[in-house]
Amino acid sequence: MHKRVMDPAAPGVSPEDLIIAVEQLVRHVRRSATAGGLSTAASSALARLGREGPQRLTELARAEGVSQPNMTQLITRLERGGLARRTADHSDGRGVLVAATPTGLDVFRQRRAERAEALQGLVARLTEGERDAVNIALPALARAIRDDHERPAPS
Repeated sequence: MHKRVMDPAAPGVSPEDLIIAVEQLVRHVRRSATAGGLSTAASSALARLGREGPQRLTELARAEGVSQPNMTQLITRLERGGLARRTADHSDGRGVLVAATPTGLDVFRQRRAERAEALQGLVARLTEGERDAVNIALPALARAIRDDHERPAPS
């Protein structure tokens, strides 16, 4: 199979070329985070709890795009590892909140630092112009994603 080398500065870069680059970047950065020995799903849930704070289990499952039973199993594993805990939701006695423990927050921060270091290593190998482009493009894409999530859903 022929591997095509993509020059992002070249004219005619297709959306497919861009998505392949994004997928490769995400895989590389995810593989670099090893603290806690977490699965991708566990890492993602812990990161959400670290960024957003305690959440209802149902909200966490919805935000992570998994079923509630799968999220319940995942949280049970995180609890066994001392990374998360369940507490009663005082605003609704039947509800349960899930929160990262101090150890879980440490693992979240370690994993984020590992991913940042991996990305920094890649960016350091780029030309100055490419680094400038990355420093403009990535925050712009993150802003577009935030804008999409903050936009009210059509009625």
